[in-house]
Amino acid sequence: MGRHLSIRHWSGLALVAALVTAGCASTRQAIGAGALAGPSPVAVSWQDPQGFSEPTWGAMPVDRGQWIRPLAEHLRRQAEPMLAPGERLEVELMDVNRAGEYEPGRSAAVGHDFRVVRDIYPPRIHLRFRHLAGSGAVIAEGERRLVDVGFMQRQSIMDSDPLRYEKRLLDDWLRRELGGR
Repeated sequence: MGRHLSIRHWSGLALVAALVTAGCASTRQAIGAGALAGPSPVAVSWQDPQGFSEPTWGAMPVDRGQWIRPLAEHLRRQAEPMLAPGERLEVELMDVNRAGEYEPGRSAAVGHDFRVVRDIYPPRIHLRFRHLAGSGAVIAEGERRLVDVGFMQRQSIMDSDPLRYEKRLLDDWLRRELGGR
């Protein structure tokens, strides 16, 4: 009986190890290029975050590019009510470097780095866009390199959203580009 429990014990450990390994592999998998699905006058797509200036494959699992979809969803939500009926907006996020940087050895836990937000690390977003009229005519198009060097002076103590600086940068761009409709 002792030998049977031992085999069962090792089988259980092997199963747990396989599940843990599979879980680690899936969180380390590249998000890849993508786009928001569903009907909307605002189409948002992005390049593979692995090629971004942002250290997406850094020490923290949450920063392996999983933030790109919530950022794209925010852009879509904010842009939709700014468009006139029939207009469309196509945006491709080509590069994102979030506010802050990882500073090695700044964590109490050995081997874990964390993002330090300082005014010398402003949020930066490089995007390509096309603003189209209902007829399909191009109203405006181009590339923009967005940066908010004063992002620390505009911060809200109450806002704990980890993407607050990047979302505000996109909100500012939308107001400038679409005229605050």
